[in-house]
Amino acid sequence: MQSKKQRVVVIGASDKPERYSNRAVRLLAQYGHDVVPVHPAISVIEGLPVVASLEDITGHVDTATLYLSAARSSALADAIVQLHPTRVIFNPGAENPDLKTALETHGIRTEEACTLVLLNTGQF
Repeated sequence: MQSKKQRVVVIGASDKPERYSNRAVRLLAQYGHDVVPVHPAISVIEGLPVVASLEDITGHVDTATLYLSAARSSALADAIVQLHPTRVIFNPGAENPDLKTALETHGIRTEEACTLVLLNTGQF
């Protein structure tokens, strides 16, 4: 288990247990991270309060983990830049080269990886 607990924003969090974004919310919480699920139409996921938009998040964010298609995440580019997480993880299926470049231009580290694998292998 990782020693440093992080504040992790899950962009595209789902309340459906079979979805990878829901599994990430659960596993991040299990590892003791401060999890902030983001979804515009859901109020609670896995017992955690959900934030409707990135603009509603204040304070430092260590990691944002992305579970949206490139078409949907591109619209959030400015909000992610304003959030200024230390890093953004593009999970499989969420790759977005244009967003990756935009974030890196603003000094935000990016990673194409699976949050679940990173957690389970101690690499998160």
